[in-house]
Amino acid sequence: MTSNQDDRPVDLPAGGDESYEQLLDDYSHLAPPAEGEVLIGHVLKVTPKGVIVDVGLKQEGFVPFDQVAAPDGQVAFQPGDPIEVMVDRRHEVEGYIALSHERASRIRAWDTLDKAYREGLLISGRVLGRVKGGLSVDVGVVAFMPSTQVDVRPLHNLDAFLGQDIAVKVIKLNRRRNNVVVSRKAAMEEEIVSRKAGLLDHLHEGDLVTGVVKNLTDYGAFIDLGGIDGLLHVSDMSYGRVAHPSNILQVGQEITAKVLKFDRERERISLGLKQVAPDPWDTIHDRYSDGMRVVGRIVSVTDYGAFVELEPGVEGLIHISEMTWSRRMKHPSKVVHVGDTVESVVLEVKPKDRRISLGIKQLEPDPWTTVDERYAIGSVVEGRVRKLADFGAFIEIEEGIDGLVHISDLSWTKRVQHPSEVLKKGQIVQAVILNIDSANRRLSLGIKQLQPDSWETFFQAHMVGDIVTGKPSRAVNFGIFVELSPGVEGLCHNSEIPAELRAANPPLPLGQEMKFKIIKMNSAEKRIGLTLASLESETERRRLGDYQRQAAEATHKIEEALQPPAPPAVESAPEPPPHQAHPAPAAEAAPEPAEQPEPYPEENPNAHTGQE
Repeated sequence: MTSNQDDRPVDLPAGGDESYEQLLDDYSHLAPPAEGEVLIGHVLKVTPKGVIVDVGLKQEGFVPFDQVAAPDGQVAFQPGDPIEVMVDRRHEVEGYIALSHERASRIRAWDTLDKAYREGLLISGRVLGRVKGGLSVDVGVVAFMPSTQVDVRPLHNLDAFLGQDIAVKVIKLNRRRNNVVVSRKAAMEEEIVSRKAGLLDHLHEGDLVTGVVKNLTDYGAFIDLGGIDGLLHVSDMSYGRVAHPSNILQVGQEITAKVLKFDRERERISLGLKQVAPDPWDTIHDRYSDGMRVVGRIVSVTDYGAFVELEPGVEGLIHISEMTWSRRMKHPSKVVHVGDTVESVVLEVKPKDRRISLGIKQLEPDPWTTVDERYAIGSVVEGRVRKLADFGAFIEIEEGIDGLVHISDLSWTKRVQHPSEVLKKGQIVQAVILNIDSANRRLSLGIKQLQPDSWETFFQAHMVGDIVTGKPSRAVNFGIFVELSPGVEGLCHNSEIPAELRAANPPLPLGQEMKFKIIKMNSAEKRIGLTLASLESETERRRLGDYQRQAAEATHKIEEALQPPAPPAVESAPEPPPHQAHPAPAAEAAPEPAEQPEPYPEENPNAHTGQE
C-alpha cells in the first residue's frame, strides 16, 4: 500500500529539542491570553474615542475613552505609558481587540485590597461623594467609609472631604459580595501613635515645638504637637491681658511654643507662647521712671481703680485715690472708661511685683500745698455738704479741699444728736475756718461760729445777784435746770429750794416762768447757780401754794394705793404681875442733823455748757 507523503516522518535538525523550545518561546506571545488574565500594554495612540494599546498580540487593542478618562475629563495616559488591560470578549471593535482597563484595574485593586487587609497596610483613596451614613471612596473599587471612621474626632461637615485623596485602612473586606469598608480614623490613629512615640522620646522641657491649635476653651488652648496634645494656658499666651484665647488664636492656626513642663509618665505637656519672646518687665526701668508722663489705653475698670496698657505686656494701675484731688470720687467709671486713651504720671515702678503705679491727679498741682496762702483762720467760706457722719459733716469748699464741721460746732443752742438734724447732703452752707492743718490735709470748720455765743452774751449782760426770769426745764436728783435764754441754762440746787417744795415731784413746775436770783457765775466752765427769788408777790405766793397742795395730794394718793391691807385684830397681852418692873421708857429720838447743801453737781460735763 502506498503511504501518504504527509504521513512520512519529518527529519528534525540536530539538537531538535532546544530548537523546538525556542520556537515555542518565539511564538508563545502570539497565543490568545487566558480568561481573566491581566496584560501589561503600552499606549500607542490617543484618539477622541479611546486609546490604542499594544499588548503583544497579532492585533492592536482598543480601550474606550470612558475607562481612561480622568475626573477632569482629560485622558489619564499618554503615548508610551504602560497600562493594565484585559481582553474583553463581551465587546467587539472593528480592526482591534476589545480591551478593558476597568476590569484589569478592578482585579488588580482587589488583589491590592486583599493584601492591605491581611497585612494592615495603608492605601490611598479618593472621596467620591456623600452617601447615607458616610462617604463613598474610590480605592480601585468603590468602598464605603462610615462617618464615625472619618476622623478621630466627631465631624458634622463631611463635605470638606469631597474630591480629596486620603489615606485609609481596610477594616472589612468581602470580595464575593463586592463589599469593602475603609477607615481614615484607623489610619490617623496609627500615624498618631507612631508620631507620639517619636515625640516622647525626644521631647524635653525648654524645647521649642510647632503645633496646630486643636481646640479653644475659656482657660486656654489645646495644641496638637503630632500624636500628643499640649495645653497652652491663657496666662501663658501673652505678657499682656488676654480676655479669651480666641482673641489671640484660631482653631487650625500653626504656632511655635515653648515646653514649660513635661510629665512623661502621665503624658502631659504644658506650653507657653509668651515665653518665646523676651519678658518686657526685665528691662522696664530702661523705659519708665518715677515722675515721667506716659500715655496708655484703659483696658479694665474696677471698683478700686483702672488698668492702663502702656505697651504690649505692660500695664499700670491708676488707683481711685490717684484720679482726682477730690475725695468725692465714688467709682473710677466716673472719670475713665474702657478704651479711653489717657495721660498719667508714673508714681512707682516695681519690676519684681510686675506693677507700675500711675496717677492722673498729679497732672495738676495739689490744692493743699497752697491752702495756707489762700485761706485764713476765722475767714468765712462757702461749700457743699458732701458727706454726713455721726461725728460731723464734711463740706467741700473747692475741688479737692474738704473741711470737717464737728457735731459740737453746728449750733450754740440746739442739742444736736446727728448732723442730719441741721444739714442735708448737697446743701450749700457757710462756715468759719477754725483750724488749718495742711500737712495732714485737714481743715476744721464751724457753723455755729457764724452767730455770737449765747453764753458769752449772757455773761456780759448779767452778774451775781441779778434777778432773772427762767423756766424750769428738767429735774434731776440734785436740783432743777432752768432755761434762762435759748441755749443758756442755770442750776437751782435742792439746797436752794424751800423744804416744803422739795417734797413735790418735781419740786418746781416745769415750763412755767419763775423769778430766780443768780448766786454763782463761771464763764470759763459756762455754769450758772440760781436760787429762788423771795416770794414777794401775793399772786406768786398763792401759785406756789396751790402747786405744793396739789403735789401733796397726789403723793398721798400714791402712798395709799401702795400701802398693804391692815392685819386682823389680836387679843391684848395680860398685864404684867405687880412684882414685874415696868419697861424703861424709850429713848428720845435723836434730832435729825441739819441739812447740808450739796456741792455743785456734775450730772454731765456738757449738760449745761452747750458742748457735746
